[in-house]
Amino acid sequence: MKKVSARNQLKGTVSAIFEGSVNNEVIISLDNGDELVTVITKQSCSTLGIIPGKEVISIIKAPWVVLADPHSGLLFSARNQYRGTIKKVVKGAVNTTVHLVTEKGLSLTAVITNESTDEMEIKEGNSILAIVKASSIIIATEQ
Repeated sequence: MKKVSARNQLKGTVSAIFEGSVNNEVIISLDNGDELVTVITKQSCSTLGIIPGKEVISIIKAPWVVLADPHSGLLFSARNQYRGTIKKVVKGAVNTTVHLVTEKGLSLTAVITNESTDEMEIKEGNSILAIVKASSIIIATEQ
């Protein structure tokens, strides 16, 4: 584990970059086979030396992982959507930490309110959809 406070630190390799006028869309192939899409500035791509084939770490803070019932009948605009199973639920005084594993074996951690936990009936073993906006992903590279 790297020395970063975010719980979700996902290793992968840049597979493609789609350049925009200000921001670039960066496609990352994660080590488990899942794909992740992030949007970062052209300046950040240049500063970090982001090119296809570069190894990167995608950092996603647990509160940035939105959970949804995969059977809700809703379609979501977010690019990063992962179906999985809840493996562990830790309820605190205000928030609940939810650990899940995706269909391809990616481990993710989300933090949601206790109110959402109760309303969604979050329980170990339940199917879940983890959603992460492309703009909520921070990219890191080795120095």
